[in-house]
Amino acid sequence: MMIRGFTLTLIGAALALSATTTFAAGDPASGSKKIATCVACHGKDGNSVDPQYPRLAGQYADYLEQALHEYKSGKRDNLVMKGFAATLSDQDIDDISAYFHTMPTKLSGLEGHVQGD
Repeated sequence: MMIRGFTLTLIGAALALSATTTFAAGDPASGSKKIATCVACHGKDGNSVDPQYPRLAGQYADYLEQALHEYKSGKRDNLVMKGFAATLSDQDIDDISAYFHTMPTKLSGLEGHVQGD
């Protein structure tokens, strides 16, 4: 009886953790409506054409979320990004990160390139 109770507790804990992860994920469709300030530098699809701005397309959502939270808190020192991130809620950050994560990256200038050419 004790083993059965322990097993049920473990299963319950696993389900609770997976549900939390599911609900914490951002919504790319919502994110696409929240990127107006991002577009000027990073492009609508996250493929910046200016090398001074990083490409966001295809980045891991977790990485983008962490970066935005660090800009918002000031842990990453960039006044422009801090100003933009300061206006974002946690859900906005999740949604925007999910949107850029789903965008295909375009690596211009590398198409057809073979190493050693």
